[in-house]
Amino acid sequence: MSEVFKGIDRIKYEGPDSRNPLAFKHYNADELVGDRTMADHLRFAVAYWHTFTGKGVDPFGAATMIRPWDQPSNPLDQAKERMIAAFEFMSKLGVQYFCFHDRDIAPEGENLRETNKNLDVMVDLAKQLMEDTGIKLLWGTANLFNHPRYVHGAATSCNADVFAYAAAQVKKALEITKELGGENYVFWGGREGYETLLNTNMQLELDNFARFLHMAVDYAKEIGFTGQFLIEPKPKEPTKHQYDFDAASVHGFLLKYGLEEHFKLNIEANHATLAGHTFQHDLHYARINGLLGSVDANQGDLLLGWDTDQMPTDIYTTTLAMYEILKNGGLQPGGLNFDCKVRRGSFELDDLFIGHIVGFDAFAYGLKVAHKLLQSGELEQFVENRYASYTSGIGKQIVDGTADFKQLEAYALQMPEITNQSGRQEVLESIINRYLLQG
Repeated sequence: MSEVFKGIDRIKYEGPDSRNPLAFKHYNADELVGDRTMADHLRFAVAYWHTFTGKGVDPFGAATMIRPWDQPSNPLDQAKERMIAAFEFMSKLGVQYFCFHDRDIAPEGENLRETNKNLDVMVDLAKQLMEDTGIKLLWGTANLFNHPRYVHGAATSCNADVFAYAAAQVKKALEITKELGGENYVFWGGREGYETLLNTNMQLELDNFARFLHMAVDYAKEIGFTGQFLIEPKPKEPTKHQYDFDAASVHGFLLKYGLEEHFKLNIEANHATLAGHTFQHDLHYARINGLLGSVDANQGDLLLGWDTDQMPTDIYTTTLAMYEILKNGGLQPGGLNFDCKVRRGSFELDDLFIGHIVGFDAFAYGLKVAHKLLQSGELEQFVENRYASYTSGIGKQIVDGTADFKQLEAYALQMPEITNQSGRQEVLESIINRYLLQG
């Protein structure tokens, strides 16, 4: 296939004064922020599904994105054209990584054996293109939600045959992720949940989900896959209640079933807001529990109640996200995967570049601001002072575990009137705004 993205050269950094929509304003891959380059901090990845298989379909309208790589009538030839175009796009964007589901890169055949053969063909092509471009695989995963066989779930299906098929599919996905040098493997339980408890054995479904994940851990060891295992929380849509609702519910699940040593979390911004949290909340919860492994970088529309997967443009949000990521010591071997899509009305080929450029710039700006905030220590010092009562006296005894109810009662009986201090939320928000406006 000839050049697809004609007239577009490799995207360059032109600085904040640039008016060129096809240039980075804040993302300068080689710029040092602290002791790492921006590229090393951010580890951007392109989501194969939204970017190359998305066609602008919504529940009320047909496809608006007619792509050159979708022209061949043979599904496998179409997959090859799509992959060649994908690596041209990613090379011109200058991205380090990509992510895929098995069914993104290769079409289903008449049966599992034929489907696996299709995957083998596409993996061979991917290896060649990765070698030619230097682009690496951040993570792979299996699509266990799209096909009608998964109508009642995959690992949590009421049908044991479906459980077996899902296991075979993940087995193959793990093998090809390893073959392509994938640094992580993601489990997203899009159908792992229920619509009504009237027909659901929740105990069996959760037990089976844990059995499935333990099998995956065992098989990864067997084949020598050393990448990081990730679970991606999401509260709803497509299933009314999904078992991996948010970071806290996944954490509880991992602890209950003895899986906490084998998994970290892939936190998505839009999923956090659908769960009624901020993006920062789920990142923070994952971080303080040693579970923050990777991020799906996008944003939702707070006026809409579904997963809109928009390009991330809110600099306030990206700043607080990078604040948590920096405090986490980074995301390696995870990264920032752009699990987002251009809007249905943005159907020109160059819109794919513009959407990613805007998102890269938003996170790059957020990185710089977050780094300055952490270097200043203003927020950290305020929080430290706010909890100073736990560093000495009765507070230290509480933290050390040496106080009991009797001692605390005796202390309370003789204490003077309690005096609290202001939380100064508005002051702290003004500090963030000051750093944002300074750049």
